[in-house]
Amino acid sequence: MPFTLATWNINSVRLRAPLVCRLLQEEAPDILCLQECKSPVEKIPAETFAELGYTHMIARGQKGYNGVAILSKLPIEEVGAHDFAALGHARHIAGRLENGTVIHNFYVPAGGDVADREVNEKFGQKLDYLTEMRDWARRDAPERSILVGDLNIAPREDDVWSHKQLLKVVSHTPIEVAHLEDAMEAGGWQDVTRTDIPEGQLYSWWSYRAKDWDAADKGRRLDHIWATGDIAGAAHSSRILRAARGWEQPSDHAPVFATFDL
Repeated sequence: MPFTLATWNINSVRLRAPLVCRLLQEEAPDILCLQECKSPVEKIPAETFAELGYTHMIARGQKGYNGVAILSKLPIEEVGAHDFAALGHARHIAGRLENGTVIHNFYVPAGGDVADREVNEKFGQKLDYLTEMRDWARRDAPERSILVGDLNIAPREDDVWSHKQLLKVVSHTPIEVAHLEDAMEAGGWQDVTRTDIPEGQLYSWWSYRAKDWDAADKGRRLDHIWATGDIAGAAHSSRILRAARGWEQPSDHAPVFATFDL
């Protein structure tokens, strides 16, 4: 059962519902994983998405912050949601497709502006969240699973516009990258996007602060699609829809896609 999956930090699913609908109509992924929905579940415009064929939705939400949702044309059954680091945040949801594939949708904490847990509680929370992701993967040993989302870390040197200038900037510091790599290794996860696109600068996020984000092109690859080793070979056709960053009233993230022949 081949299917195409997309992940997108939408930065308010209600405010940007028209953009979600545009993506669903123009790109037609079978599954769309959203982060930073900023909405209680009952106020997500699920009926609007259902009219476009996305009749299945699982989600965790909260008013004004965080929130994750999976919209699907394919039947999907919720199989859990973890509160990593006991933050009380809606940052994870998992669902199982009828073919047994489990999809984990994550929104990892951004971590604030200062890369020092002694003076920045949010940075410490981010590291603790990643540590618990690692421990969860070691304990549960995921199989036939896909992990997607805004992981808020650009791990490779070519995942940022300037490795040297961002080494001390939250999202690309060595300690964050090490924590992310530990979580990846613990679950036997493989980076689907970089397997498909192994070389070159690749970004999924551009700051709102840039006067001309496209020309400046100071991006980071914060959004990821991973798969466990038993199914990673079934993934192909990875891409980032950069054009969506230029839509009217856009999210600062662009959708990331991959197709799985499962």
